[in-house]
Amino acid sequence: MPWSNQDWWPNLLRLDLLDDNGADLNPYGEDYDYAEAFQTIDYEAVKADIEEVMTTSQAWWPADYGHYGPLFIRMAWHSAGTYRTLDGRAGASGGLQRLPPESSWPDNINLDKARRLLQPVKQKYGRKLSWADLIVLAGNVALESMGFETFGFAGGREDAFKPNEATEWGPEENWEETSPERFHDEEVGNLKDPLANTVMGLIYVNPEGPYGEPDVEGSAKNIREEFDRMAMDDEETVALIAGGHTFGKVHGADDPEAHLGPEPEAAPIEQQGLGWKHEFGDIGGMITSGIEGPWTDNPTQWDMGYLDNLLDHEWTSVKGPGGAWQWRPVDDDAVEPAPGAQDPSETEQPMMLTTDVALKYDDDYREVLERFQEHPEEFQAAFARAWFKLLHRDMGPPVRYLGPEVPDETMIWQDPIPEADYDLIGDAEVKELKETILDSDLTVPQLAKTAWAAASTYRDSDKRGGANGARIRLDPQRSWEVNEPEELETVLSTLENLQERFNASRSDDVRVSLADLLVLGGNAAVEQAAAAAGYNVEIPFEPGRTDASQAQTDVDSFEVLEPKTDGFRNYLGEGEFDDFNGSLEDRLVDKAHLLTLTVPEMTVLVGGMRALGATYGDDRGVFTDRPGTLTNDFFVNLLDMDYEWEAVSDDEERFEVRDRATGDLEWEATRFDLIFGANARLRAVADVYGADDGEEQFVQDFVDAWHKVMTLDRFDLD
Repeated sequence: MPWSNQDWWPNLLRLDLLDDNGADLNPYGEDYDYAEAFQTIDYEAVKADIEEVMTTSQAWWPADYGHYGPLFIRMAWHSAGTYRTLDGRAGASGGLQRLPPESSWPDNINLDKARRLLQPVKQKYGRKLSWADLIVLAGNVALESMGFETFGFAGGREDAFKPNEATEWGPEENWEETSPERFHDEEVGNLKDPLANTVMGLIYVNPEGPYGEPDVEGSAKNIREEFDRMAMDDEETVALIAGGHTFGKVHGADDPEAHLGPEPEAAPIEQQGLGWKHEFGDIGGMITSGIEGPWTDNPTQWDMGYLDNLLDHEWTSVKGPGGAWQWRPVDDDAVEPAPGAQDPSETEQPMMLTTDVALKYDDDYREVLERFQEHPEEFQAAFARAWFKLLHRDMGPPVRYLGPEVPDETMIWQDPIPEADYDLIGDAEVKELKETILDSDLTVPQLAKTAWAAASTYRDSDKRGGANGARIRLDPQRSWEVNEPEELETVLSTLENLQERFNASRSDDVRVSLADLLVLGGNAAVEQAAAAAGYNVEIPFEPGRTDASQAQTDVDSFEVLEPKTDGFRNYLGEGEFDDFNGSLEDRLVDKAHLLTLTVPEMTVLVGGMRALGATYGDDRGVFTDRPGTLTNDFFVNLLDMDYEWEAVSDDEERFEVRDRATGDLEWEATRFDLIFGANARLRAVADVYGADDGEEQFVQDFVDAWHKVMTLDRFDLD
């Protein structure tokens, strides 16, 4: 098999990550609309079909207790539970569990069987029902089938047809390993960004305990950090663990390494995508994790069994039949046994995981456990809400939620934005407002930087951020260093005054939001800069953004959107970053990936921001004598061999650009700038924009890419 460029040069910039943003990977075609198709489905019929599958045991994979509900809950949980707040990646959207690496993670052993059981449902509804929706809907139906009242469900998730290779999972080279390098200062409970799982190939924490040892204190620390990084507080964490472990069992009749075949991606072709072939032999049970036993005496019924067992009995750590650490009751006779998973005439002793017992010995978690035990209705409500949040955390605002079971209530974690209770501005008002903005004291760089600061918070991974809501004027965004708070305050104050005067001047119901005004100001600045370069352009503008309030903004939740660096504004950040995001240029590509940009779009936006003078703090990277004019000077001068480049910082992040003949200092630059001349693929694009006949295309491509970023969060336009 031939080697790739990445094999030959492992440190080569991963620009291929951006190719997915420009490729049509959906076999249904570019114009196919998942949301539109989902709304034509017979939703109740889908649920009934899932229920039938769930309660019909198959000989090729017999259901525990005659019910696949616990298996489907695990499948849904492990799909949605990969979500992490720091970059918004993973989660249920995309149905990524059916693609590597998630499809072959040790934590997902035998979930390939769960999806294969659902294949007839997927086949029946075809393109109307994505795997991404089906996987998590099956978990919801499972809960309802076993006596639980769910909070609701929303469809509309699209399927991915290629793994998301932009997701960093950690430094280890082997599954089920935890390297000290995963943590800051090798300290348990202090993960490096953007990770959320503590073990390679596991969703959350090691169920046996940190590094495979039954350490309840360390386990509680890991649980708290991991669930915090998937946007769950202590109450939600306890509710999810206790609620999920009310059902089903874990399987460890023997050592998995001795009896399971290779994972799906390594399995023989005749197994047709199924992995972990089970050589039962003389083993009297199934193998998944190596831990064996149910949590309660009634594993297919919603009840208080988990909480009662955990709190009312003492537990001691033992090695189970699969060779893994688990916990058994000190007094075996005091805990009600469960029926055998395959033979109800037999019995199984309930067990606990280290991660279960850790909740009992952590003071804050135990307080929640005891409150839930005393008030079952609070437990039910908390689990329902936390489960809904788990399944939907990566879906973005409620406008994207589809189906008859979408709750009426909007939660703070959904980043609510109010509906407009006024008439929107039209073409005449847009023209008037742009003229008013340009007549103010605000400059082209100020307007462009502010619009970019607002809109570029968007990340397509979990559909959060963007200009809609005008949250740049609220905490925490207005204080972010990258937004240059003092200058931002000047811009916001001016625009707010313009907004107030315009709205007060109207005798009708037409009003303009600050969110619309921010984007309109950026558009006006770009259009003026293009005109100064000799090009008449008009950026499309779609009014309809509204202004969120501080009360509608979860400050802690929005903190994770703060850029550590921003290559588009040439912001290097502060200090060293002990994380897994790589070099400055790697961070630029990562940001471009979250903004759904292609390689040319990333390139033209960087060049255009430099031409506009829309950079952080000073004129670093502004390779032009006429900033504020939308020229291709950045590329012309970057490629000009009359200049040479010299690093002026030990970390080789800052450079000086000097005239080769005179030695005179011309400009200052960063790695964000130089990569467009150093990387062969980026240089090829820079050649196009830097050519004598390339400026007109550069201007038009910049306008198109700018408009794209400004409207990434406008789901109401689709």
